[in-house]
Amino acid sequence: MEGLITKSCKLVGLAGAVLALSLMAGCSSNEPTPEQRAVNAANRADQAASRAQAASQTAQQAAASAQAAANRVTQAASDAKAAADRAEAIAARTMASSPRPRSYRRHHKAAAEAAPAPSDSGAPAAAPSP
Repeated sequence: MEGLITKSCKLVGLAGAVLALSLMAGCSSNEPTPEQRAVNAANRADQAASRAQAASQTAQQAAASAQAAANRVTQAASDAKAAADRAEAIAARTMASSPRPRSYRRHHKAAAEAAPAPSDSGAPAAAPSP
């Protein structure tokens, strides 16, 4: 009989140990260990650092493009100002050197009216009446 009790106690003890192990395994599978949590946090931090570095590079490229565009705009403005200054100088020279319109046609016309017109007969023409 002692053998039966000993076997029963060993069996109950073994069943209890299996139950305790299964409970521990079940609990630990739901919740990560502190080491696993630290590894996961480190991985997330590494990914965030990679994304931040990529964003930084993109921002630097955008800043360089903006600076180049600003330089091109400044150069274009300078070229436009120089062209306007040249055009103004040419216009000033052209206006200064152009002769003023004369009314010589009127004088010429008046002189032609005052002069006697030659006639076909060879006789002098009569003077115009006032």
